[in-house]
Amino acid sequence: MRKLIFLFVMALLVSGCTTTDTLDNFRKGNRHKLYQLKIGMTKDEAVNLMGTNAAFDSEFGIDPITVNNPYRYEILQGKDKVLEILYYYTALKAREGTFTDDELTPLVFDNGKLIGWGNRFLRNNIQK
Repeated sequence: MRKLIFLFVMALLVSGCTTTDTLDNFRKGNRHKLYQLKIGMTKDEAVNLMGTNAAFDSEFGIDPITVNNPYRYEILQGKDKVLEILYYYTALKAREGTFTDDELTPLVFDNGKLIGWGNRFLRNNIQK
């Protein structure tokens, strides 16, 4: 009986953790900011709009968790162009402890100007 009570209390503690809720809000905030992007924005304008790194308290008071914003950065070199791609955390597919490519939204810049965003834009317009 004590084990059952202990497991129940632990389940309540884990299910009520603030890290998950805070990460959910962070992800939703990034998604909301995507609606404010405009083609032609400078890289600095887009980065300022999307925000910078965020730190969250961990579930059990251990070291804080830092989420890089943008989460990942990539340069694509073509014949005539060099494109910069910034990836932002915007979706949750599985709670696996890491962010996967399908949970990130790319912002694509050509010569420092935003030319589009989203995985569909990247797939349809950028040939690697």
